[in-house]
Amino acid sequence: MHRLMLLLAFAAVAATAADAAKGKELYLKYSCYACHSFDGHGGAGARLVPMKLMLPVFTAYIRSPRQMPAYRAKVMSDAELADVWVYLKTIPESPPAKSIALLDELR
Repeated sequence: MHRLMLLLAFAAVAATAADAAKGKELYLKYSCYACHSFDGHGGAGARLVPMKLMLPVFTAYIRSPRQMPAYRAKVMSDAELADVWVYLKTIPESPPAKSIALLDELR
């Protein structure tokens, strides 16, 4: 339990120090959009928006993923990953399909 609280505290501190604008620059620099699209809503890669992972889980996955290139600390620091994570948290979720009038016309 103590370890979990420590992780949550670390995530909160890292998230407040992170910079969404820098995260967007890194998202583009490392071509994350090529698989996850410019808005993070998926494509060939996983859907990143809405970002539901806590920062420590996101960081651990990026360091040792199952289906994408690993971004080790030599490539992207923890602070840079926090920036990307904060940027992804700023991207709005897509509206539900039923709320898009044009799609209703196709039914």
